[in-house]
Amino acid sequence: MKRRQLIQYASLSSIALFSGIGTNSLAATFNHHQENRLRRLASDLKSVSFDVATIDLNGREIDRRSRQAQFFTTELGDSIPLTMVAIAAGEFEMGSAHLEIDRSTSETPGHRVTVQPFFMSKYPIAQAQWLAVSQLPQVNRALIPDPAHFVGADRPVESVSWLDAVEFCDRLSQHTQRNYRLPSEAEWEYAARAGTTTPFSTGATLTPEFANYGTEFTYGGESPSEYLPTTTNVDRFAPNAFGLNDMHGNVWEWCADCWHETYQGAPRDSQAWIKNGDSDLRSLRGGSWADHPSQLRSASRSAYEADSLNRMIGFRVVCA
Repeated sequence: MKRRQLIQYASLSSIALFSGIGTNSLAATFNHHQENRLRRLASDLKSVSFDVATIDLNGREIDRRSRQAQFFTTELGDSIPLTMVAIAAGEFEMGSAHLEIDRSTSETPGHRVTVQPFFMSKYPIAQAQWLAVSQLPQVNRALIPDPAHFVGADRPVESVSWLDAVEFCDRLSQHTQRNYRLPSEAEWEYAARAGTTTPFSTGATLTPEFANYGTEFTYGGESPSEYLPTTTNVDRFAPNAFGLNDMHGNVWEWCADCWHETYQGAPRDSQAWIKNGDSDLRSLRGGSWADHPSQLRSASRSAYEADSLNRMIGFRVVCA
């Protein structure tokens, strides 16, 4: 696939963090079957503080605030950690705003979604993490230990299919005795927005200080910069207000949903949307190192064949 080629099938053109919520009340927000598991996880949560900046349409910083997130860490072997960030329950408007620049019909109609709490991996799955899990016992299919085109232990794994990503989740679940899976599109967008309603979690536009993308292109009035035609380490850029890194750019991320051309008939909860979708195609979110910044918007959607590979596509996981 050429760098500027759009991914096929795409139309690419009141929230609280867990901090301050006690273990018992946190567990109570989950359903009965999850409660005991959540209590065990919540009792082990650690906190981290960080700053989050907001920029205007010209890329100028207009606000900076301190945020806090809670997380737990699982060891995958050979001292390889997997950090899972707590994402609180809430509601949000899914889809792009009516006047949002470069919005697509695939992002419409906008609709209110209720999201249940979950944990999401802080970073896209990195190559060191992929290697560790690929060596765990097979569940349904074999995994290549080193599939990535852009090699680096802390770079995101890419060139893995949706089926491969599901196998990764299955092996991780079997290994940890926790339920790991791909995020739904609703969970992904909720986490990417991190309480914002702007095109990006950074505000009105995006600049190279915040993400890895086709930086010779611009979304607003910011200046273009030299393009870096490769992935970057998953911890290179600052997190969003939920404490998640690389939600914009670096690699597209597989979601659990079948592809639907629009949100007509979409569910109002945060479950993966499977019914009446194209099961051969699975949804992608986030944009990549090769894309115009409009493809990195929180609402932007794409899709790809579930059994196909692409050096622009990786994934992250959720635990719920």
